[in-house]
Amino acid sequence: MRYANRSTVLALGLTMAGPAVAAAPAVSPPADFHPGLRAIAQAVSPAELKDTLTTLVGFGTRHTLSETASNTRGIGAARRWVEARFEAISKDCGGCLEIVTPAQVVTGPRIPRPTRVEDVVAILRGTTDPQRVIVITGHLDSRVTDIMNATSDAPGADDDGSGTAAVIEAARVLSKYRFPATLAFGVDSGEEQGLYGGKVLADYAVAHGWRVEADLNNDIVGGIAGEDGVIDNTTIRLFSQGLKSTLTPRQLRALNYTGGEIDSASRNLARFISTLAPRYVSQLHVRLIYRTDRYERGGDQVEFLDAGYPAVRFTERSENYAHEHQDVRRVDGVQYGDVLAGVDFPYLAKVTALNAVAMAALARAPAPPLGVAIGGAVTVNTTVHWQPVPGAVGYRVWWRDTTAPEWQHSRWVAADAAARDKDGGLSFTLDKVNIDDWFFGVSSVSADGYASPVVFPGPNGDFARQVPAAAR
Repeated sequence: MRYANRSTVLALGLTMAGPAVAAAPAVSPPADFHPGLRAIAQAVSPAELKDTLTTLVGFGTRHTLSETASNTRGIGAARRWVEARFEAISKDCGGCLEIVTPAQVVTGPRIPRPTRVEDVVAILRGTTDPQRVIVITGHLDSRVTDIMNATSDAPGADDDGSGTAAVIEAARVLSKYRFPATLAFGVDSGEEQGLYGGKVLADYAVAHGWRVEADLNNDIVGGIAGEDGVIDNTTIRLFSQGLKSTLTPRQLRALNYTGGEIDSASRNLARFISTLAPRYVSQLHVRLIYRTDRYERGGDQVEFLDAGYPAVRFTERSENYAHEHQDVRRVDGVQYGDVLAGVDFPYLAKVTALNAVAMAALARAPAPPLGVAIGGAVTVNTTVHWQPVPGAVGYRVWWRDTTAPEWQHSRWVAADAAARDKDGGLSFTLDKVNIDDWFFGVSSVSADGYASPVVFPGPNGDFARQVPAAAR
């Protein structure tokens, strides 16, 4: 049965019932501003970020194939320092962080001999829904021009010391709080050699049954002076995938017919994050880029996407390619190499603040609704169907023009005002809103006004992990 037909059946099979969940307010809880999120943003420290990044650069090289025995140089020393830093943060919060070091021994085109690729991950367990996990990642390893050169100095200040510093600072700030969902702070290795560290952490998430709602990957997030001559300390690019990597051919055919190619869970996660910046982070604009990553390039979020999880990538407004993947040198007055001087710490603090706010907002909101579907063919109305969400006092049903990049209209639906379907799900009918002309979605809302990202109907929009075809 086609997805469109299934939705119609769901819409036609509605029956009214009593309260779907606990009694809920007739009007939406206030959600325009949460002072707690502003406090989180303001707690991010440029000085802390600079101290962290200065230490990372001081290891000389953090190449994945560099030495591991030294305590002062190479990837091993850097990993141990990150682990010690997480332990110090945990001590300050009464042991609130669990620190794990998932690893795999790998070989590949850029890893010619078996090599242990190890991540360092700090986990702040959720209080009521610990298996729902919000992840932030940055990669620790660095490189120079020759990808196989594991001995020359490779400071890796912006790529990706900046992302690693953001992860550690987010852990420092957010460890002062407790959240319903779990937060995971991942410092990955092996990215430059083939995204291995991202796979290590994604595999760990699968093995431990994590319901990853988001991976926020930060890679090259500290520079403001681009090679194009533009200096911009107010814009961060946010890349998001339009079609899930795990969709089946049948699902793709249905999606091609009914629309929604730009409404994956990752895409709606990016839209969600973009709405937070103007409210909580001064002078920072999110530029949404409708691509998985930069053109024909990649990052560790790709491994989360391939595992079936929603993921996005943060990258500075305009990269300076003279600083990326270059031997450190100065030629004709031009600095090559990824040195500390290429990072602007007030800008990095703003990007880090947005990440921390996004993690907190996601973790405090109820989970995104599951089972979202629509029906209403050959009528002037549209009925939206979804499953009840624990902790949600209500929902927002959203719609927008099919050519609009972001959600435009919404209707508040208290949990006890929704119709109950025969299968126990909830439904709401938008009167005189024609299903042919709009795209639709649903978000869940807590009693204190925290809302989940919008969920688009069907498998592409669902935030639940879809098992990759190769694993079926």
